[in-house]
Amino acid sequence: MSASHCVRHVVFAVAPDLVLLDACGPVEAFWRAELAMRAGRAAALPVSAELANSPHSADPCAYRVTLASVAGGVLSTFAGMPVVTERLDALDTAAIDTLIVPGVPIDDSTVLQPELVAWIAAAAPRARRVASVCTGAFYLAAAGLLDGRRATTHWRNAAQLARRFARVSVDPEPIFVRDERDGRVVWTSAGVTAGIDLALALIEEDCGHAVAMHAARRLVVFMKRPGGQSQFSEALAAQSAAGGAFDALHGWMAANLHAELSVERLAEEARMSPRTFARRYVEAIGRTPARTVAAMRVEAEAHALAQSRLPVKRIAADCGFGTEQNLRRAFERRYGVLPLDYRARFSAA
Repeated sequence: MSASHCVRHVVFAVAPDLVLLDACGPVEAFWRAELAMRAGRAAALPVSAELANSPHSADPCAYRVTLASVAGGVLSTFAGMPVVTERLDALDTAAIDTLIVPGVPIDDSTVLQPELVAWIAAAAPRARRVASVCTGAFYLAAAGLLDGRRATTHWRNAAQLARRFARVSVDPEPIFVRDERDGRVVWTSAGVTAGIDLALALIEEDCGHAVAMHAARRLVVFMKRPGGQSQFSEALAAQSAAGGAFDALHGWMAANLHAELSVERLAEEARMSPRTFARRYVEAIGRTPARTVAAMRVEAEAHALAQSRLPVKRIAADCGFGTEQNLRRAFERRYGVLPLDYRARFSAA
């Protein structure tokens, strides 16, 4: 098969109670990349202009996606929406470029499907690369594919993965991990929507930055999401703990980041005394009001850097940092890079 007609076969090996977005998010990303490549070839879009000068230009991608399960046919999903799958054993002799294992709900009593574990272990050596989304890492680990490797999974399941598979070096922080050793590449990703981040990284590796960026824009997501899982796990845990008690205040804060958001001002908006407000806020959210303000400002700054060409000085004022120096210090503390370096890497503007 010539390079101009190269087809990359992506197989999603799925178990009953599949977390639907773990599969359909990456599937959509691969399809958007395929559409970008078709459009670029047909109309000489800017996508193809970059590809012409990239190391990937001799190997344009066309993706063919297969969703397969042990029994094939209609598969139940965790969301209740059935999906139609092929039988895994029908792929025993098929060429596989990328093998992806999406997640299922996992707890201490979950029994992994042994037939799926066995098929993954047998099929992985003939795939160019193997990946998991969310708790799909449990299946890769059970198949022995993560032994001695660094891997990640959903932050809620990271400790459980480490306990259950002691030979896996579990890192709960990254959105995804690419581990290459002994000539084999294994990718693992965090929970649910992180599968889209993973797919975009695979697309970029295959087809170049322009195609992956095109797919990201179509999906209205970051090409490379800033930060790690902690920014999401801490925020979600805080919101859950609050039970909505400060939802209205948080909305007001997000709309007024440029203002002076002292405890006194926030207490006034919450209609409490400063002392009562500070105490109840920490009880409900698990952190001080000042830490929430700082986190919201840095998040707004990251969004402005990626989505606009506004000067850093203007962003500092809009986000409530006051000076560029304050902005740079807060941003580097959170993301480990300077604002302009971040813009150069993640800008979609």
